[in-house]
Amino acid sequence: MNPSPSAPSSSPFKVVIPARHGASRLPGKPLVDIGGKPLIAHVLERARESQAAEVLVATEDERIARVCQELGAETVMTSDQHLSGSDRIGEVMRLRAWAPETIIVNLQGDEPCVPAALINQVAAALEHHPELGMATLSAPMDATRALNDPNVVKVVTDAEGRALYFSRAPIPWQRDALLGDGARLPPNLVFQRHIGLYAYRVDFLARFLSWPPAPLERIEALEQLRVLWNGERIQVEEACAPLGPGVDTRDDIPAVLQWLNLN
Repeated sequence: MNPSPSAPSSSPFKVVIPARHGASRLPGKPLVDIGGKPLIAHVLERARESQAAEVLVATEDERIARVCQELGAETVMTSDQHLSGSDRIGEVMRLRAWAPETIIVNLQGDEPCVPAALINQVAAALEHHPELGMATLSAPMDATRALNDPNVVKVVTDAEGRALYFSRAPIPWQRDALLGDGARLPPNLVFQRHIGLYAYRVDFLARFLSWPPAPLERIEALEQLRVLWNGERIQVEEACAPLGPGVDTRDDIPAVLQWLNLN
């Protein structure tokens, strides 16, 4: 069971939105129209609704930068060689020379339905654990289809809410129940879906980016496993509000429009 949500953050934190034009399944994704506005505009709105002291967009594309500037967003041009949002944020923090203790929330540029409460929560979770460098969120799962879907990442934690492992496979594996027909979830066992919203301290992110990809990270294609492989801990809290849909392909747009009451 994850700990109760932390009290709201009392220290200023920054939100960085990595926004890449070259998404393989939906090129130009940040500029895709969602109810009359580009996707990135909705993500910016969610960030601005939070308690963040500063919100920036990090992109490699002049078209995205131009739109963000028209929206009044501070934009940082970054390399087109980055493989992940974490790498892109790392360039921003180096360019801005942020202090080591600064907390950064990584709000992905294809998540227009992340409640501001979750942005505040993940920043507060890290603030309230000064011994850690990273925090994230999870949510209970109640569908066997999600449990067996490799695109839905699962997480298990210890008694203090520290991540033990992340996987695309069903974890924890309750032997007797899950070897059956798989039609129902085992009773009295709460599976947790990982929510890909992260908070980092600047000094921790610098260390993380200096490590080579870990073997488990390569196997599962999950960047956060690099943290556990190197002996660091990640605080995980159960999300205090429901998370809406993200945009992976155009097929996801109707669900986003419905969530945002734009249809």
